[in-house]
Amino acid sequence: MKKSKQKNWQNSQERILDIALKYGFSDHANFTRAFKEVYHITPDEYRKSIPMLNTFDKPELSSRYIMIDENVPLIVGNIVLEIQRKTLRTKETYFGFEKTVNIAEQIPVGESMGIDVPDQLWCEFHAKKLQIESAVFKNGIELGVSHSASPDKGMFLYFAGGMVSSIDVCPKNMVQHILPAGEYVVCRIEAESFEEIVTTALNQANKYLFETWLPNHKLVTKPFMAEKYYKENADFSYMEIWVIPVEIGNAEKELSNVNGNKTESL
Repeated sequence: MKKSKQKNWQNSQERILDIALKYGFSDHANFTRAFKEVYHITPDEYRKSIPMLNTFDKPELSSRYIMIDENVPLIVGNIVLEIQRKTLRTKETYFGFEKTVNIAEQIPVGESMGIDVPDQLWCEFHAKKLQIESAVFKNGIELGVSHSASPDKGMFLYFAGGMVSSIDVCPKNMVQHILPAGEYVVCRIEAESFEEIVTTALNQANKYLFETWLPNHKLVTKPFMAEKYYKENADFSYMEIWVIPVEIGNAEKELSNVNGNKTESL
């Protein structure tokens, strides 16, 4: 889930009618209708609260036809991807915020656009982080986690927070999330700017990892995905996508066992 900046219309001198005409709409009503259909709020409501919105990025199709081995960088335009298997030997502890998210309204996972709930969660976390003693979040590593998926309800949980020591006490109104020790497939992402990393690069990395790399290695994943953000200094930052791999044959056995248990219970 991207942590992006958006143009602030709150201080814009343009009338909504002028914006509508600029982008080819015949009048205010048609623009408002189209805007609400896509984002589920009116332009006036957006201007008052400035929520984060999902947007589409231009797809990079060439990467879908390239297969790379583990620990071999793939360079696509201004983006560098590198995928490897990694063993996390000790669990990691994070404090932050968590909310329920509608799958259908998230890009690129969903099929429509709407308010970007994870982005709003990141804004809430960073605002709270500034009020907390800096020693709690001392290493600057941050984690976004999609988990506890409920496809039948069209919902999942998203956590946004920062790494802490396992002995730290969770601040009031925050929740604790544990990244468990275990085996992961990790996709490292680098780009020219942090803004590009968490928007275009992240979306393209997701597509490449799930649509090309994992299927070609005969792997699927458990219903879990983590985004790990590193900011080493003002000029250099990168992020990683963490997933829990399952070989396709083993995944089919697990599904068969689950279905078998359901049948027996009936």
